[in-house]
Amino acid sequence: MAPIDPHSYADSTHPLTTHVSLSFYFDFPSSTIASSALLSLSAPHSGPLTLDTRSLSISAVIDPITAAPIPFTLSSSPDAVLGQSLTLTLSNQSKLLILSKTAPSSSALQWLSPPQTFNKSYPFVFTQCQAIHARSIFPCQDTPAARIKFAAKLNIPRYLSAVMAAKHVDRRDPAAGECCGACDDSIWCAEGRVVEEFVMEQPVPPYLFAFAVGELGFREVGPRTKVYSEAVPAVLDAAAREFAGSEEMIKVGEALFGPYEWERFDLLVLPPRDSTGAQVVAHELAHSWTGNLITNKNNDHFWLNEGFTTYAERRIVEVVQGKERAILNIGIGWRGLVEQIERFKDLMEFTKLRTNQQGVDPDDVYSEVPYEKGFQFLWRIERQVGRPAFDEFLKKYIANFKFQSIDTDMFLDFLKANIPGIEDQIDLKIWTDGTGIPPDAMEPASEIYTKIVSLANDFKSGTMPNEDDVAQWGGQEWELYLENLPKSVEASQLAALDERYRLAESKDYEVKVAFLQHAIASRCSSYYNEVEKTLKEVGRMKYLRPLYRALVQGAGKEEEKMFARVFSEACAGYHPIAKGVVEAIFAKHL
Repeated sequence: MAPIDPHSYADSTHPLTTHVSLSFYFDFPSSTIASSALLSLSAPHSGPLTLDTRSLSISAVIDPITAAPIPFTLSSSPDAVLGQSLTLTLSNQSKLLILSKTAPSSSALQWLSPPQTFNKSYPFVFTQCQAIHARSIFPCQDTPAARIKFAAKLNIPRYLSAVMAAKHVDRRDPAAGECCGACDDSIWCAEGRVVEEFVMEQPVPPYLFAFAVGELGFREVGPRTKVYSEAVPAVLDAAAREFAGSEEMIKVGEALFGPYEWERFDLLVLPPRDSTGAQVVAHELAHSWTGNLITNKNNDHFWLNEGFTTYAERRIVEVVQGKERAILNIGIGWRGLVEQIERFKDLMEFTKLRTNQQGVDPDDVYSEVPYEKGFQFLWRIERQVGRPAFDEFLKKYIANFKFQSIDTDMFLDFLKANIPGIEDQIDLKIWTDGTGIPPDAMEPASEIYTKIVSLANDFKSGTMPNEDDVAQWGGQEWELYLENLPKSVEASQLAALDERYRLAESKDYEVKVAFLQHAIASRCSSYYNEVEKTLKEVGRMKYLRPLYRALVQGAGKEEEKMFARVFSEACAGYHPIAKGVVEAIFAKHL
């Protein structure tokens, strides 16, 4: 066997899947999906073909042309990271139909009961397949190296609707025979069911497979953008206001990086919302060129997705919101990078851009390093060659590799071919394969950035910023200030800061979580109720990970008890991936 990805059973000597036709029957009472998946391979194949699965029950594999069964075996004991391998024995076949069913514990799916939704009337389900969780929905070669086009029929209760990261084709009555064995026709065509049909005509990595089903509404916010959320007018209206600038961002992205290749840029908002959504959208829009259009071949090269996208995001922000805002972003990222290098001081492999993740769960080593060190690398190249030359290189890079999955060597070869002599001016090896922060990385500089960092340093001597200092501050200024405060702060100082500026009550979770981390580190127990409330109302790993980590790292008995109780009460509302990450923190520290 010759693996193409440390996180997949897929074999490089086997043909890759090019298209999948899916029929899904959603059973909300059991939190399961019964499915048929018709896989089309790039070439006919004889012999074993290995696919990835996790927590799937496989009922049959069939030749769709002859209806003859295809022999298959499912590995008996699941690997903790990879799941189970599904090995088929093919005889000059290029198409195969697999019938399977998800488990309620599927790592990609979060099922919400009606009480967990905004209106508390109907259930809701949504996916998160990155990095290696598509395999828990349907059997596939779950590696970014295997880009697929797909068609999907989602059979759902008529009172719900579906959205998908694909083009919507139709909403119609179910038809006999179209489920291809996912379930009986009598079930598929039962009263009160409807089929939502989608198609993805561009090849995408499996981790981009995404859908949501629930009581959904939408608002049009631009010619290419609808914002979806639960059908609550106040939530929809607030989301529409927040994302009204999406079309302007798309146009800026096109001017910087070339045509937008995906037709639409629709957004799904999951509660609870906060005021950081527009920043997230800038990053996810940037992925439309770097990450989605050009993708890392596997997670060892994750920086090719996230370093490029962080760079692209800040270029978009610079045009839309101004240079100072972009510099604040870089400054917040710099602090994050410094902290993450410290986090991995005993696992320096994961401070490299090109990593070796064999046997490692990518969710366990997820960090800001590929984002911020990757950004620093590209920013270093830009400083060396000048922005006009680097912009020309970026457009050429995107045009050359679009709809492909690449690795670090492919990027470096293209860089050296298109910017001759760059390897003599920058030590590329130290950047891609060295640990820590390279000596030619750079902290940003601007008047406001320097002032905020200086005010944070003054806090050590007990000096708080006055109202004039912070009059123009928004969430990012406060985030930068809090990120630069000393690690150990007197509880009384923190309480005084919060009494003046109400940071623990901030509607911006970046600010709130940064403040609460300090409160935990300072054993400021008067804020533990706010910590508990936050852990119960947010689901993003970006906020859960630092708060839980702060709790266990400073753990006295009170914090340990709180950690265990809050997690046991809150985890039913977390996505399975987030739940697993918190359990890993728990296992490591307690």
